[in-house]
Amino acid sequence: MRGQLPVLIRTSLINTPDIELWPHGLLQARSNHDARLLARAHRVFRRKRDGRYLAAATAAGLTPLLHGWQREPGIDAAIAALAAHRAPPAAIGSPALGLPLDRLQRLLDTLGIDDGYGRETRLPLVAEPTELAFAGFDRYHRALWLQHGAARAWSRMQAAALNDDVVLEAISGYRSHDYQFGIFQRKLARGQTVAGILAVNAAPGYSEHHSGCALDIGAPGEPPAEECFEHTGAFAWLTAHAGDHGFRMSYPRDNPHGIVYEPWHWYWIGGAERSRCDTAA
Repeated sequence: MRGQLPVLIRTSLINTPDIELWPHGLLQARSNHDARLLARAHRVFRRKRDGRYLAAATAAGLTPLLHGWQREPGIDAAIAALAAHRAPPAAIGSPALGLPLDRLQRLLDTLGIDDGYGRETRLPLVAEPTELAFAGFDRYHRALWLQHGAARAWSRMQAAALNDDVVLEAISGYRSHDYQFGIFQRKLARGQTVAGILAVNAAPGYSEHHSGCALDIGAPGEPPAEECFEHTGAFAWLTAHAGDHGFRMSYPRDNPHGIVYEPWHWYWIGGAERSRCDTAA
């Protein structure tokens, strides 16, 4: 099966500790009022902890999408990041810098997770990038964000697989610390314990997905993030060719981190940006 791969949009997600600045056209309007503003906005300020839209940056300036947005924690840093953003993604040859980790420590403290978790799992803390590239859409038509080098490598790898009649689907890419924390909050609300959740989910700050260099990959018609992915043609192709594109499987059987076998989880360490992404491995 051959087809047309989506062309990468030359735009990026500007990332700050509390707020993401999304580019035009990638967020769904939640009301008629939002729709009119989003249609005119070149950036939308989106609160990371719950996804609420705060304000729209238009040619006329910043327009509120939420009452009291000026008092939001981190809003000054987000406005400064927007003002400082000048170079288009295509002109950026080096990886994005990492955001500070001090806010992450507060999330871990809330869950009662201390440094012992990192020592036990041998997983490093992973900072979020200050900028991420749009890398198309995932299986669920959500925007897929990766570091710039990883996005280019993913596009090339998808095209190479398609040339061999193999379709690779992205299940998920970048995830924020807040997103991971939200997973814990929802499971705790259903009566699970932190220890039980840690058996299947990495603690906030310890997931490779925070780096923008990790991808969960699937195949059409197959369930996402299941061990049966290893029996697909997509997995066979990745095993043979992913290394040519700078990707490696992070969690094989009996990995030193004690993480369950994840044949769907692949991490980009190749190219000129190897050192930045490799720090999160």
